[in-house]
Amino acid sequence: MEYGKKVTKPSCSSLKHLYQIHAHIITSGFHKDGFLISEILRVCALLPFGNLNYARLVLFRELNPKASSWNHVIRAYSKSKSPREALVVYVEMRKSRITPSELTFPFLFKACASLLAVKEGKQIQVHALKFGVSSNVYVQNGLINFYGSCREVNDARRVFDGMLIRTVVSWNSIVTACVENSMFDDSLLLFSDMRGFGFEPDSTTMVILLSACAELGNLSLGRWIHCQVIEKGLLINCQLGTALVDMYAKCGALYYARLVFDRMIERNVWTWSAMILGFAQHGLAQEALKVFEGMKINNVRPNYVTFLGVLCACSHARMVDEGYRVFHDMTHSYGIKPMMTHYGAMVDVLGRSGKLEEAYDFITRMPIDPDPPVWRTLLSACSIHDVTDSTSVGMKVRKRLLELEPERCGNLVMVANMYAEVGSWEEAANVRKVMKDLKLKKMAGESCVEVGGLIHKFFSGDDTRDCCEGIYQSLADRGY
Repeated sequence: MEYGKKVTKPSCSSLKHLYQIHAHIITSGFHKDGFLISEILRVCALLPFGNLNYARLVLFRELNPKASSWNHVIRAYSKSKSPREALVVYVEMRKSRITPSELTFPFLFKACASLLAVKEGKQIQVHALKFGVSSNVYVQNGLINFYGSCREVNDARRVFDGMLIRTVVSWNSIVTACVENSMFDDSLLLFSDMRGFGFEPDSTTMVILLSACAELGNLSLGRWIHCQVIEKGLLINCQLGTALVDMYAKCGALYYARLVFDRMIERNVWTWSAMILGFAQHGLAQEALKVFEGMKINNVRPNYVTFLGVLCACSHARMVDEGYRVFHDMTHSYGIKPMMTHYGAMVDVLGRSGKLEEAYDFITRMPIDPDPPVWRTLLSACSIHDVTDSTSVGMKVRKRLLELEPERCGNLVMVANMYAEVGSWEEAANVRKVMKDLKLKKMAGESCVEVGGLIHKFFSGDDTRDCCEGIYQSLADRGY
């Protein structure tokens, strides 16, 4: 057995070497040793130079494979680009009458989470119950993550509330489920409960909470979390540093975002992209483009998010030629296939510069069918640069948008406003009548303001808050 450990663990450094070791095991008569075969499968399936197809072949040809052998292959597939194969291997495991262990199910839930396979995940949950491992903390953590990924937050919370034993990972999983499903207030309440139960948050917890702060725009809480990171002596690694940059940027504190960015020892593509997007979304196009140039100088290969930020910067700066160049480089120099958001960003580059006909031609030449937000971007540009619709682009865009979303209230309001701006009162009234007949009502505009660490929400037309009278008086005193 020591021979097996020595061969498969320290000595194996390449796939070719692994094949040689496996061949030697077979010719030496050790192929019936379950531990040795399990180790071969572990190395073949899980190490970077491994070969999943070979691992699967070995597994299916093994006479009496142990549960750990199946787990290695299921685990590898759950993290691969083919997570559904993890479920296929599990089916073969059950056909072979091998009893799954508590280590089998977390990987199956991970595969189901990647596939958003709710039905299959629930079936596997029943299997975990059947084999007596449903109360295992690792199984339950995987189950929470699965339900959160599938937007079944109530089910995730039900599993969490029923746990007899919880770990920091358990808390992180349920907080993540809330954040990923835009339940930010709930995520912060859970964090408070976590501390109340005596659990110390780790760097993963901080990353999740910073994401919530970024979406809420809660700068005070984000700063407090940053202070906690420093006080606890947590290492600001790439992931945590990127979360800090993203939080400060989205909360408008670009000075602090840049400060954290500059002090980071290690940065990856997501760090650079967060800084570029931060500058771009606040209209600081030149700064965003300088960071992009710095990224290339540091030999960091940009990804699809990076280019979205750069195109956003070009849009704010009305840099049409630069936008075209960036869009071309993304496809031809970096081999990144443009997504719908990239096409929408390029339409925005042209629309903000008043190049409405050029933007319309760009949309009609798209290799994929433009979605409503793309058309809406151009219609918004038409309402600014061509109120009288002298180019007739606005008319064509309105028609197409209403064909795609005839009952979307926002579209109808935009169209009615455009008619009203040019004095076409009858047409505007007709659109309003359609809205009334369909019982459509535009959602009230919402804005937030942070005061004393608390987020106060205000809705357009709502003056029922107790403080409204004082706010109006304060604004009047200042001449607003």
